[in-house]
Amino acid sequence: MASTTASAAILTTHDLALTFPARGGPVEAVRGIDLTVEAGEILGFLGPNGAGKSTTLRMLTTLLPPTRGSATVAGHDLATEPREVRRRIGFVAQSGGLDPEESVHAELVLQGRFYRLSRVEAEARAEELAAELELTALLGRRCRELSGGQRRRLEIAMALTHRPRLLFLDEPTTGLDPGSRADLWDLVRRIRARQRTTVFLTTHYLDEADALADRLVVVDHGRIVVEGTPSDLKRRYGGSPDATLQDTFVAITGHGPRQQESAPLAL
Repeated sequence: MASTTASAAILTTHDLALTFPARGGPVEAVRGIDLTVEAGEILGFLGPNGAGKSTTLRMLTTLLPPTRGSATVAGHDLATEPREVRRRIGFVAQSGGLDPEESVHAELVLQGRFYRLSRVEAEARAEELAAELELTALLGRRCRELSGGQRRRLEIAMALTHRPRLLFLDEPTTGLDPGSRADLWDLVRRIRARQRTTVFLTTHYLDEADALADRLVVVDHGRIVVEGTPSDLKRRYGGSPDATLQDTFVAITGHGPRQQESAPLAL
């Protein structure tokens, strides 16, 4: 399914699929995803546990090679130009990857050096990102001393070092308190507004998807089952634009919120 205009697309997939070998026989984690993401939108990619959303994300960020199908990400072919794809995307994984003994400043500068900025350029970019993401007061602090929300802001800052056109966020607010979640929502909105960055968001918090996403794509059993704006899906499946996204999600997938939110990270 795709509802956006191909000329404005920053990401397109056709029959994207991945099958894992297993002792009991092959496991079709993703069975064929046809998706278009428009430049500048915030896309919410939702699904119950085991639906295939995280596997899809890992394919699109070049971490897993597809079994079949094709994708174009930020203007480059996923299969034949993975390095060019990586140069144009940012990715914040659910697990994070900060060195607890390094300072915030050192992590930001090191990330700039990874992207082949000179020392002077990396220092300047670190200062710029710290100001944009409200990390300036934390530059001298070690990563292990940061709160959960501060760590998340730092990880997002690192993902923005090279000014990516497309930012992938995998469950970015898992484990954060309500105040930190709200702060991160505001940050995602600012990133899109100020930098015109497209955001591809996976989340198991339905209120988060409702608050942030311009459009939602729901996957189940490795396929897209429905897509549309939050209000459109509420109207079509929840019975009213005032329905909750939680009730709408249950109507679409048949899975209750506890099954979705408390389950471990799915394929």
